[in-house]
Amino acid sequence: MTVVRSLLLFALAALAEIGGAWLVWQGWREHRGLWWIAAGVLALGAYGFVATFQPDPHFGRILAAYGGVFVAGSLVWGIVMDGFRPDRWDLAGAALCLLGVAVIMYAPRG
Repeated sequence: MTVVRSLLLFALAALAEIGGAWLVWQGWREHRGLWWIAAGVLALGAYGFVATFQPDPHFGRILAAYGGVFVAGSLVWGIVMDGFRPDRWDLAGAALCLLGVAVIMYAPRG
């Protein structure tokens, strides 16, 4: 159950961080206005709290692993929200990052 909880927290963190960054991007680059930017800043702040609920107590490990989740999640966000079509190298890179997440977070430790 701990691994499932951790994976759900990583997904929630990705939603908050990537979504927040996208909202800021939309507000500023696409001229949607300050409300979009403000919503993005709130989402990015929420991301900072989500990581604290991970079961592992090591900040460096959590953030290092989350980096891989961020890479893969960003590609998924681009597909869903912006019509981005990753090529095989994007997908291979994301798979390598997710493999890194698994090793960093879930490898047996003595």
